[in-house]
Amino acid sequence: MTEVVILLSVLVVSFLVGYRLILPVPSLLHTPLMSMTNAISGVTLLGALLVFAVQPRLLEGALGSVAVFAATFNVAGGFAVTDRMLGLFKKKTSG
Repeated sequence: MTEVVILLSVLVVSFLVGYRLILPVPSLLHTPLMSMTNAISGVTLLGALLVFAVQPRLLEGALGSVAVFAATFNVAGGFAVTDRMLGLFKKKTSG
């Protein structure tokens, strides 16, 4: 049980630190920053999948499932926003 408390504490602290670091970022830099967080979410996704490499207990499995869902959602959304941002720089063809 202490392992779960430690992991949840790390999650909360990393969330607060990340929120504090992202808060002052100007909106012009938001999309490049989102591209960087896609890479971080990919690592999170791999780590969450590693939880399922062994037989997890119920709580570990539930937290791993939430982590897989959240990281997948973040990666997919980040790619969609990045693709849209890159579309703004394409030359428009007349036709």
